[in-house]
Amino acid sequence: MKKELSISAIKDGTVVDHIPNNAALKLVDILDLKGVRGMISIATNLTSKTMGKKGIIKISGKDLTKEEVDKIALIAPHATVNIIKNYDVKQKIKVTIPQVINKIIKCSNPNCITNNEKNVITKFYVLNKDPLKVRCHYCERNMEKEDISLL
Repeated sequence: MKKELSISAIKDGTVVDHIPNNAALKLVDILDLKGVRGMISIATNLTSKTMGKKGIIKISGKDLTKEEVDKIALIAPHATVNIIKNYDVKQKIKVTIPQVINKIIKCSNPNCITNNEKNVITKFYVLNKDPLKVRCHYCERNMEKEDISLL
């Protein structure tokens, strides 16, 4: 059986694969790819044996930061980040939600110090990964996935 590439390969950069179909465009927003000079390919509704349908993002010439990988984990906890060098996968990273999340999530409590003081960095403890539930370090508010918005 002939394998067909849905979107073209990249020489160097990052591929985010196994994205839930409805999360691909949200990931593009949170990764803030405006400054990337290389090719960016986004595909949704791709056939996947394990997921049914999936999304994929290919970013030429960009390596993701730990903070960006943590953001991906919050939106697409089963995604894979592939580091590409000279058209080969050099490293495959299965994203994981960290136990402590810094500078990524906005507290939903309007009275929280992180929403009222400029220099206070948000910090959350993960209480449960699936379904996602976190607690604010400062005001101790618990938030579930639907309450979470990213900074």
